[in-house]
Amino acid sequence: MITAMRLVLFLILINFCCCAQDKNLWKGRKCAVVLTYDDALNVHLDNVIPALDSLDLKGTFYLSGYFPGCRDRLSDWKAAGKTGHELANHTLFHPCTGRIPGRDWVKPDQDLSTYTMQRLLDEVRMTNVLLESLDGKKQRTFAYPCGDTKIGDESYIDKIKDDFVAARGVKKEIITIDKVDLFNVPSFGINGETGEQLLGLVKQAQEQHALLVFLFHGVGGEHSLSVSLEAHSALLHYLKQHEKEIWVPTFRDATKHIKLYNAPR
Repeated sequence: MITAMRLVLFLILINFCCCAQDKNLWKGRKCAVVLTYDDALNVHLDNVIPALDSLDLKGTFYLSGYFPGCRDRLSDWKAAGKTGHELANHTLFHPCTGRIPGRDWVKPDQDLSTYTMQRLLDEVRMTNVLLESLDGKKQRTFAYPCGDTKIGDESYIDKIKDDFVAARGVKKEIITIDKVDLFNVPSFGINGETGEQLLGLVKQAQEQHALLVFLFHGVGGEHSLSVSLEAHSALLHYLKQHEKEIWVPTFRDATKHIKLYNAPR
């Protein structure tokens, strides 16, 4: 009898611990969905930020400092940072490896394969200086341009770890909190998906109690990789309607939480 009671108490304790752990998993929600936007496009300022602000949602914007949408509208990006949107590092000139099929658009001066490692690191760190001048923050996240992480055969991932909280990659994967590599966080690049398809990804994250990172470029145009305003709006409204079940942090806040959650206890 005593043994049976001890077993019941043990099971109750295990269940209590599991419930407590689940409450901490994604700040009391079922999953986390992060909205990221690349390349400092005008549509991010004109279309995306007003839509996010109307629903009190926050996004992460990966800025390449030399792009016109950044350098011509610094005051607008500064205002976005003040309202809680994350201004994040996407290098000054967005260097990508040009020696890959389909990369004819990469300019010779911005071909990552011709960079020295020091040139890349200088460019990355100068971008952090630019971003700090806009939002005053020291902690920053990074996104690898085109998902490229190497100059020749040499990876630069380890070389930037002291400069950033985390970095976003381009592997399409919904991932559980214990499997996240903070310097190659998966993301779903979006190009032409419908609202229904975007919501399908979110629902998968809810079912799996996992992390989903969206990677947008154009929203309503301005980029060859784009999503319609209607599809983007459907996603934002779904996230807002289910805010008790879905945590929608910036990439920086999400990865800081993941690091803390996975820290040895």
